[in-house]
Amino acid sequence: MRHRFHAICPYFAMFPELFVRKHLIWSKPGDVVFDPFSGRGTTVFECLLNERMAAGCDINPVAVCVSNAKADPPTYREAIARINELEALPHEQDFTLAGNSEFFEACFHRETLVQILHLRKHLNWRRRRVDRFIAAIALGCLHGESHRSSNYFSNRMPRTISTKPDYSVRWWQKNGYVAPKRDVYRILRAMVDYRFASEPPRLRGKVASCDARRAAEAFPDLRKRVSLVITSPPYLDTTNFAEDQWLRAWFLGGAPFAPRARGDHRHYNVEKYWSFLTEAWMGIRPLLKKDAHLVIRMGGKKLSREEIKQGLQATLEKGLRRDVRLVEQRSTKIVDGQLRAFRPGASGVQHEHDFHFAFS
Repeated sequence: MRHRFHAICPYFAMFPELFVRKHLIWSKPGDVVFDPFSGRGTTVFECLLNERMAAGCDINPVAVCVSNAKADPPTYREAIARINELEALPHEQDFTLAGNSEFFEACFHRETLVQILHLRKHLNWRRRRVDRFIAAIALGCLHGESHRSSNYFSNRMPRTISTKPDYSVRWWQKNGYVAPKRDVYRILRAMVDYRFASEPPRLRGKVASCDARRAAEAFPDLRKRVSLVITSPPYLDTTNFAEDQWLRAWFLGGAPFAPRARGDHRHYNVEKYWSFLTEAWMGIRPLLKKDAHLVIRMGGKKLSREEIKQGLQATLEKGLRRDVRLVEQRSTKIVDGQLRAFRPGASGVQHEHDFHFAFS
């Protein structure tokens, strides 16, 4: 049965745990596996379930929160006790943290928003393990198809991305959709009950809040210890995590609006994209063992499989300062919800390509 921690928070542009599991044959129990683009932590968590030591990093706070919540969870009793404690604290009717009042008033019922703002204020998710787990659970419930499930706090929204404020308000008004009244604490307790029906792994992992290019600085204890890398870098000209996860980022302390961010979240220029990946591989180079394997899933609207293969091999060799050989390659068609996640113009992203490299 699938472990219930895997889907704590819906996250787009992710690979399934089976992708990780089938590549663990290139490691053995006790080995260290690393993911420099952790996302929702599938690599780290699946490795822990399979008796591998695991670590990773990401620059997106949503990814860092969710990944670490799964990799280093509290006990069930700790989580429930903390939710009860938070609920018992006095709640202020202070809406200043919801800067875009029109959006937040339309997105959440007023009483629900009071509870959400209370959690946002009191959850110390970066420093407290139990708070991080509750925050990750809340992120998974923060927005979604609330007409289909009573476990979402918001007006109707996608589960995987946060639609832009102005667009959301216009769409809700046009269709006459009204935010439902939800008891946030009841939902959180129910979600904790559901997730802990699966026993947490014995091993613990860590995901650092840092750029992949600084991975070795974040994990000095892992130098020359990583046997296997399983990862999926941001795709070229496909997704923008800062924009598409803006509401969850706000809950974790970010701005109450969707930013127009590019940087390393989305690369439009092919040459700059390959330069970024070269620097990313350079960042993990000190962590790798001499016989390490690297499994990389890639895609993008502008690149063919052959272009991706050549670009990956060139950037790996330049960044790692070693010759690498291609062990295996495979392409997978993107379908259903995963295809729709690659917006806009998802029709240009039809396949993802998997490449397994090893040192020559």
